[in-house]
Amino acid sequence: MLADREMVEERADDILNEALVTSVAFLVVGDPFGATTHTDLVVRAKRLGVKVKVVHNASVMNAIGICGLQLYRYGETVSIPFFTETWRPDSFYEKIQRNRTLGLHTLCLLDIRVKEPSLESLCRGKKQYEPPRYMTINTGIEQLLEIEHARGESAYSKETTCVGFARIGSEDQMVVAGPMKELLTIDFGAPLHCLVIVGKTHPVEEEMLDFYTNDGESLRKKTNGHE
Repeated sequence: MLADREMVEERADDILNEALVTSVAFLVVGDPFGATTHTDLVVRAKRLGVKVKVVHNASVMNAIGICGLQLYRYGETVSIPFFTETWRPDSFYEKIQRNRTLGLHTLCLLDIRVKEPSLESLCRGKKQYEPPRYMTINTGIEQLLEIEHARGESAYSKETTCVGFARIGSEDQMVVAGPMKELLTIDFGAPLHCLVIVGKTHPVEEEMLDFYTNDGESLRKKTNGHE
């Protein structure tokens, strides 16, 4: 059975009731505790007396280590949602700003909209779903720079070094490091994408990042001392 987001969030009782009488396996992409919905499922199962066994898996939270930035030097992870004409949230800005003040890297998870009901259909009381949408690195950076322009607090700039990841962990994964303005010009191809805003770096981290520049040039030379 395909347990999509709607089923897990709205019909979790179906899963739990079945688990009371037989063994049920719930398979997810990435680590099972990467989403609060999955944690809630475990809590509810334990309250019902259902025995829970967890098999851990790799996730984007550790797969990004491939670029050479040390995982213990990351600050709070942020999510970048798709902007609309009437909704342009910027709550992620303060978190990025705080991370960079501490010299920490920031993982930006880019929006995924799958099986999302349209506003019009909700108003009519009958769900109709929008086509799937996956935010690209390019769109993520455009939105980040829009918020920086609006806020003007210099949390980051088009010169700030970032790392773009596409299809991380797959055979055709793509990892590119460079200033935001350069990553904006790159076609990262098919989803899924994510972005890391680089904080203060150790020399070993810098050596690894240089392997992922678009033209092999040192990032220190590219950014001319900009952070």
